[in-house]
Amino acid sequence: MQKSPTDGGAKTKPFDKVSRVLRYFIPFAWKKHKGFFLCELLEIIFRALEPFVVIITTPLIINELLGGRDIRLLIIYAAVTVGAGALLSLANSIIGVIAEKYSEKFENLISEELSRRVMELDFQLTEDKNALDQKQKAEEGMSWYSGGVTGIIRPFMTLISAFITIAGVTVVIFINAPLLFALTAVVLVIQFFIRIKQNKIEIESYENLSKLNRVFGYLGFQTTDFRYGKDIRLYDAADMIDNKWDAYNFESMTQWKRQADRQLPLNIIHQIAEVAKDFGYYFYLGVLAIMGRISIGAFSQMLTAGVTFHQQMQSVTECFQDIVKRCNYAYEYIKFMEYPAAIEKGDRHIPDIPHTLEFRNVSFTYPHTDVKVLDGVSITLTPGEHLSVVGLNGAGKTTFIKLMCRLYDPTDGEILLDGVNIKEYDYKEYMSLFSPVFQDFKLFAFSVAENITLDGECPPDELDLLTRQVGIADKISSLANGKDTVIFKSFDENGVEPSGGEQQKIAIARALYKMSPVVILDEPTAALDPVAEYEIYRQFESLVGGKTAVYISHRLSSCRFCDRIAVFSEGKIMEYGTHDELAAMDNGIYAGMFAAQAQYYN
Repeated sequence: MQKSPTDGGAKTKPFDKVSRVLRYFIPFAWKKHKGFFLCELLEIIFRALEPFVVIITTPLIINELLGGRDIRLLIIYAAVTVGAGALLSLANSIIGVIAEKYSEKFENLISEELSRRVMELDFQLTEDKNALDQKQKAEEGMSWYSGGVTGIIRPFMTLISAFITIAGVTVVIFINAPLLFALTAVVLVIQFFIRIKQNKIEIESYENLSKLNRVFGYLGFQTTDFRYGKDIRLYDAADMIDNKWDAYNFESMTQWKRQADRQLPLNIIHQIAEVAKDFGYYFYLGVLAIMGRISIGAFSQMLTAGVTFHQQMQSVTECFQDIVKRCNYAYEYIKFMEYPAAIEKGDRHIPDIPHTLEFRNVSFTYPHTDVKVLDGVSITLTPGEHLSVVGLNGAGKTTFIKLMCRLYDPTDGEILLDGVNIKEYDYKEYMSLFSPVFQDFKLFAFSVAENITLDGECPPDELDLLTRQVGIADKISSLANGKDTVIFKSFDENGVEPSGGEQQKIAIARALYKMSPVVILDEPTAALDPVAEYEIYRQFESLVGGKTAVYISHRLSSCRFCDRIAVFSEGKIMEYGTHDELAAMDNGIYAGMFAAQAQYYN
């Protein structure tokens, strides 16, 4: 299991996570939206002042009612109480709306950064369970669990506001009823430890739910994708999917119930402490009023001040705990953003010369498995050579290409480019050497032109020539918007649904447009019949010209065009040579395959 560098190989302490999260997100927020902090500063001021309106004016009103009963003064006091309270409340409401807008902006920024990280992640990690689980935790940790950037920072603003209010209220209580501090302290200590236990329960539950939520994401979103529509209907799979949904839903509800059951006794103790606190306040202040130590107005003032002091102190303790909890969730995002690379990357520049690729005794086992997919493979690909890689399904052909393209690194042995281990080269420079078309190639719900260029900067005449070369120009010209027509109907109701062959031609045009020195066809035509596949390979061969090319298939469409043929079986290169050499081998693997398929190519 890989370890994130943020973990340092050991379990990170909660307060270390808090420090790490704040050092990550506060500069991030300041860089992106400085106005957010001005908004929060105003909220601190208004929130801190709001309780004092009632604390100051209530005893004045009560004492005036019990004393002089001056209507003019009562009107003034009432107007100040209502007016100031309303203005402060309105200001806080407006600030809340503005803060919500900032929250949405930050949410979009975080989603964008997370998406970019996913796209930049080493390909090997996109098939790694641990990395996928961490991605899920990152998404959830920065959503409703932590509240995102504003959910992490705003509790600090609440904390500052609470300290300002506490400072003012402390003076009032200390002068008139200092014992309220002791009563409040006892209750706060009880509630503090209750909240610690509650947070621990919630964090444990979050860890247990992360896998379930990933399954929910698959069942709730991917299986409702229209691409699954035909199979679900024709094979009547809806009931099976619903049953799986019900099973995982039951497991999820069981987890939530377990959390609620564990928290119920704590909630009851919390409420008992609240009732005891209120009783203590009324009893103590009532005794002071009966003894004549405070007036009725002061009784009301001290009661309000005591409640405010308790609320703000409780807010402080809850804010501290809330910050720890939210930062623990958000820390999962940082762990994913700093997830360790799966492959080693060098910085050596790749010279602009014809390249020789060599596999030297290469073996490979996929992570978390113990089955060798490749075993001691050695082969050299010279500049301009056209190599056909053949073999039955599961022979290791696609894995061979993944290693060549550095989507994975060998478990044993090494791959050399011009005599240098490819790990020493700049990773992006090395990736730029290859233009592959994989069996499971993907087109995007963008325009035809964007699917070919992926940068939108191709001159129109060059793009037109490319589409003619791959044989799709007539189809594109027949579309309403030509090469600007959007593929698929995901975002455009006027989008087109190209046939399988048309999609393959677009993918091939993309590979040719990249102008890389090595082009690869990794069974992108496996769904076609042998004759149609042969025509695709023949056309592609004429377009490749003098570039280095690798053709992969368990059928033999490409073999007649190639300089050499490598026959894979059980993860090894069992046969290697020209078509004539291999076809003439008695009891050879290639000879047997060719004899079985010869009717398609003679």
